[in-house]
Amino acid sequence: MKNKCSLLLLLLVLVPWSVASANTPASPAWSPPLVYDSENTGADFPAPVFVDFDYLPIVRPLPDPFQFFDGSRDTSFASWEERRNEIKASIENYEIGPRPDGSDCTIAATYTPPAPGTQNGTISVTVTRISNGQSLTLTSKVWIPDSTVWGEGPYPALIPMVWFGGGPNANYGSYGGSGIFETRPIATIDFMHDQVAKYLDFFPPGPHHFLRLYPEYNFGAQYDASQPGTIGKFAAWSWGISRLIDGIVIAANDPVNPMPIDPTHLAVTGCSYAGKIALFSGAFDERIALTLPVESGGGGIAAWRVSQEIQGNREVESATRTDYSWFMQNLRPFSGNNIYKLPHDHHELMAMVAPRALLVTGNASQLWLSSKAAYVASRATQQVYETFGIGDRFGFIIDTGHGHCAIPASQYDPVAAFVDKFLLGIEEVDTVVRDHVYPDNFDYRRWTDWWGSEQPKFRRDYNPGNGKVVISIDDDWRHDGPGRSDERGHQRLNVDDGATVLAGYSLKLRGMHPETIVSLVGGSLQLDIANHDGRSYTLTIPFEDTDFQFPSGYDQWFPSLNEDGVLALQGNAVAGFGGKVTGAYFSAIGLGQPPDGSGAGQPAGPGLFTDSGD
Repeated sequence: MKNKCSLLLLLLVLVPWSVASANTPASPAWSPPLVYDSENTGADFPAPVFVDFDYLPIVRPLPDPFQFFDGSRDTSFASWEERRNEIKASIENYEIGPRPDGSDCTIAATYTPPAPGTQNGTISVTVTRISNGQSLTLTSKVWIPDSTVWGEGPYPALIPMVWFGGGPNANYGSYGGSGIFETRPIATIDFMHDQVAKYLDFFPPGPHHFLRLYPEYNFGAQYDASQPGTIGKFAAWSWGISRLIDGIVIAANDPVNPMPIDPTHLAVTGCSYAGKIALFSGAFDERIALTLPVESGGGGIAAWRVSQEIQGNREVESATRTDYSWFMQNLRPFSGNNIYKLPHDHHELMAMVAPRALLVTGNASQLWLSSKAAYVASRATQQVYETFGIGDRFGFIIDTGHGHCAIPASQYDPVAAFVDKFLLGIEEVDTVVRDHVYPDNFDYRRWTDWWGSEQPKFRRDYNPGNGKVVISIDDDWRHDGPGRSDERGHQRLNVDDGATVLAGYSLKLRGMHPETIVSLVGGSLQLDIANHDGRSYTLTIPFEDTDFQFPSGYDQWFPSLNEDGVLALQGNAVAGFGGKVTGAYFSAIGLGQPPDGSGAGQPAGPGLFTDSGD
């Protein structure tokens, strides 16, 4: 059977008890669907119109996931599918490119069951683009649970991301060996991502098969801005998983040789870059019942703008420091402090999975993963799920003390609970999972406090600790110090076209202290500037990395008592165009010194929330 539309209608007849419709009427006993029967139930909603980069507004906090691009706001689940498709369109427009939906494809699937006495079969899925006749084939190992123990099925299935192919046993990805899946009747179906697009461009053999079907696109070079791409590999890889699911549905409903898989109970998983693939796949395909991205970090569950503010360009994977063959060229303009113009962020990528189940993990001992930003984004995603009354369908675990992609035993029970509830249908298990390493005073709420208001501004200043300093300077702040009056403090700053803007800082150590060296690293002052014609941008005034030596007991401002003096103006930048300053922000990374006095300190912003430095 090749006609996908006819197949989906058949599926509704065969398994109406397990597939929900997006139009299910509300009732006192009704709750949002656990899974859907099509890739995107909101495909008919029109895409929003996006403005040019210069005219995008600056939104420093996390964008409100319930606010439509026309400015209206709706927290009802009835409007979520439309809003979800707005977010989808934004992610495609600015991050990964126009991900095809498969409507221009025919699908043929062949299932080969395990040989007698074995549990390893295969599925071969051939995808042919109708408009040009080009094809690719996805060949996946299918591991089937022991029917003598678990019966004949059909079984839920986990789709792990695979590079080289795997051995004769079940492939549960990073969760293999944990016992979570091995002790349950869950099949595995490998997704060989290199059959769609190669993970490493310089690692032979073979081309990117996706681009043969879609020659109008190209992937950019990994880090070379001179070789831009019109689509990212995350679009291609997640497209490939959707076509594999098309084949699974066909094979599961074959009247002669059915594959014993329940296509309404599918999960995806992967770690690191493959965790990103799993997340994009779960967000974009509503037939996936459970999404399990492991330590996906920046570009995955970590919010881009949070990474930029609290951990910056030099410490974690950010929009400045990522793989631009995974993402596309359109993301490059949002590097550095321009990230605040991105109309969405990755709490909304996670929220796209709603109302289906999502459990994410982070690892605070691995700096590159930007786990603080992952935590903030997870808390924001939690609000979306709880707004719909389904907080038990989203969970996060951000721990520490283990290697990247190594699943510690402490994660087994919460992951097993999600598997039991959302793959096996055991409703009584507890899936309210909010495990993390951060203290109660970690102010994640400042990023979402503005939701529901008209002004996307922070309501609190912020210092995340570990020597990282972030200070929001309001545009009408009051200061009574020397050289500046109350009246001046209430004036709004204007910047002229082409003006050279000077900026600086002074430091003070309070109380008695020994002779001390304070090192400022990665410092800058950022001015958000709005022009009268609707354009906006962030003017970043960088400061050189500098060591300041404080005499013993010195408690005055350093390097200058005069905050308007030459010594306290350490940086300058030329304004691209003028306008009113709508916000000003100072940030820098301190250096912590080891308590035993051995060697130079390390940047104190990254990693764990505790720090041995001063």
